[in-house]
Amino acid sequence: MRFLPVLAVLPGLLTASDYFAGAMGGVSALSADARTEGAAPRAFSGYKPENGPAALLFAGRHLTEYFSLQASYGWNRNDVALSGLSLVPAQSFELPMRSTIHAGTVEAMLYFRNRDSFARPYLSAGPGIHRLGVSARAPAAVTGSPVLPAEQFSRTGASLRVAVGIDLRIRDGFCFRYSFAETLQRNGISSQLRPPGQRNLANFQNFWGVLWHF
Repeated sequence: MRFLPVLAVLPGLLTASDYFAGAMGGVSALSADARTEGAAPRAFSGYKPENGPAALLFAGRHLTEYFSLQASYGWNRNDVALSGLSLVPAQSFELPMRSTIHAGTVEAMLYFRNRDSFARPYLSAGPGIHRLGVSARAPAAVTGSPVLPAEQFSRTGASLRVAVGIDLRIRDGFCFRYSFAETLQRNGISSQLRPPGQRNLANFQNFWGVLWHF
């Protein structure tokens, strides 16, 4: 008898479920990092990222009126300039590079309005796997004989994506989706610096696109 309430709700949960898929494009911004060593300081390193293009493909299922699951593949590309300076001995470098991130993520989504609403804001969060690839796009500007980062390197690891967004119904079966996301991951760029940086890499993304229910 204790299972009767669950059985009574189950048909409603199943009826509310629905599949969706979509694509979005936007802008990505990476967080910067820097580090100093010594009292003067005697050594400095850091990198400066530029905004770049980003894209996201996603698909999922509405399990209830307010809860959904989504899997996504994301890509973004950003130019970065790595630099280092040492006073003893006197030497410095600046190396223009290009970073590319491929990421797969699974997210839980919490909506704040039911599926009949015109506007449905949501929160989402979930783990993923990313691959960061970085390669030089121009020769380094060098003074003295500094230790330079590798001209090409990569890193694969776990990540955490958190997003806020809204679905706006365009017509039956189609919605416009806006999303702002932050993805946190170990910093494969900072590890190349001398002295190495200490902050995680944050990837901020603004996306606009279309969602299709089926």
